[in-house]
Amino acid sequence: MTEPQKLTTADGIPVADNQNSLTAGARGPVLIQDFHLIEKLAHFNRERIPERVVHAKGAAAFGTFTVTNDITRYSKAKLFSEIGKKTEVLLRLSTVGGEKGSADAERDPRGFALKFYTEEGNWDITGNNTPVFFIRDPLKFPDFVHTQKRNPQTNCKDHNAMWDFWSLSPESLHQVTILFSDRGIPKNYRHMDGFGSHTFSLINAQGDRVWCKFHFKTLQGHQTLTNEESSKLKGEDPDHATRDLFNAIAQKDYPKWRMCLQVMTEEQAAKHPDNPFDLTKVWKQKEYPLIEVGILELNRNPENYFAEVEQAAFSPSAVVPGVSFSPDKVLQARLFSYPDAQRYRLGGNYQQLPVNQPKCPVMHNQRDGLMASGNNGGSALNYEPNSAEGTPKETSSYAEPPLHLGDVAIDRYNHRPGNDDYTQAGDLYRLLNPEQQERLVKNILGSLSQARQDIQMRQICHFFRADVSYGRRVAEGLGISIDPSMFPATGKSVAV
Repeated sequence: MTEPQKLTTADGIPVADNQNSLTAGARGPVLIQDFHLIEKLAHFNRERIPERVVHAKGAAAFGTFTVTNDITRYSKAKLFSEIGKKTEVLLRLSTVGGEKGSADAERDPRGFALKFYTEEGNWDITGNNTPVFFIRDPLKFPDFVHTQKRNPQTNCKDHNAMWDFWSLSPESLHQVTILFSDRGIPKNYRHMDGFGSHTFSLINAQGDRVWCKFHFKTLQGHQTLTNEESSKLKGEDPDHATRDLFNAIAQKDYPKWRMCLQVMTEEQAAKHPDNPFDLTKVWKQKEYPLIEVGILELNRNPENYFAEVEQAAFSPSAVVPGVSFSPDKVLQARLFSYPDAQRYRLGGNYQQLPVNQPKCPVMHNQRDGLMASGNNGGSALNYEPNSAEGTPKETSSYAEPPLHLGDVAIDRYNHRPGNDDYTQAGDLYRLLNPEQQERLVKNILGSLSQARQDIQMRQICHFFRADVSYGRRVAEGLGISIDPSMFPATGKSVAV
């Protein structure tokens, strides 16, 4: 007979009695020293985290993505490196406008958020089951979402608000037409497509960029609900799609989607009749046919909904080398708003939660904050640049090629070449009277003398470049001899 496991507190202390509070006498008041009771009540009060502002109600499952076609001519991302390569994934499927307790059968877009756990970091696609959206400018996103939520006075859904906004926003008509078509209410999450919706970019090993759109075509076929079927299901089983996904996987009827790309070159984009980065428009498949990439399969249900679904965090800012962004205005705003939402919901260290942890090594200088897990970086330095060996350093081979937008090129420009960092510092030193110079040097010596000598030598070089006297006085104060032949023959500062 298996021995029962010991019930403990969160500190690991064995619990002797989990049925009765500690009281002063059989009928007496409860004592505050009952730490087990206090812990249970205090944690219970904190069990809920803020629900997602959108996509609050959802289901998720784990699985694999398997490459079936070579697209290395478009992307250097390692998950695409060879046919047959498998990558672990998490897919969260959701309604958009409703609260966490809303019905799965609402007429509403469906979220399609996919996390690839790759060897180069996590890649998230935060899409929908539609290829377009209601707005093309992110400034309108909060306004649009407010129309899908509850009226601030009645606390009821407001059709006036929805149609008022749509009627004043003609760019929404494409998405509105999809929403009220037969595909507006998918029968469940398995029988619908997914889309990255935005335009993204792919970069190959040669540094060539193409624009792309991601499509996930259901291999279960499309099935939808009528208004009448939806109304019936909302009353009978408001969680029908969540239940359907879980049961299908439990019964080994694994859902699958075919991942495809549309590709547009930069030259084609320049000649495209519409803005190719407009989220309210599609690229016609006759002109930009689908290119198969691989098969997405869901084959494992979460063990714990809160840990693996509610705490799952997705953001389009999570990309891997070989995948990048585009000038899509709404995408650009989501690059900020999504991780910002996760930091609000889950805390600044949300990537350390097991469901969000990358499967590859993570090396950065972020420390501290609520819920910092592990050893919090241990004794490693938490800044860069640094002169220590073996610390994480930038890897220039991962740099993206410049993105040319007319006469402007988006790139990371080196701010140092052509900049004189010494003349004005030397001018300031020479502006000081002798007593002020003396105090300046004394103050520097009080701090710099406590640093290692290799650091002292590097800093002294900067002082010399600003003014020879400045550098000599600091060096002498540190007891460091400088060869006079290194001084310039004339002039007050050393040439940069």
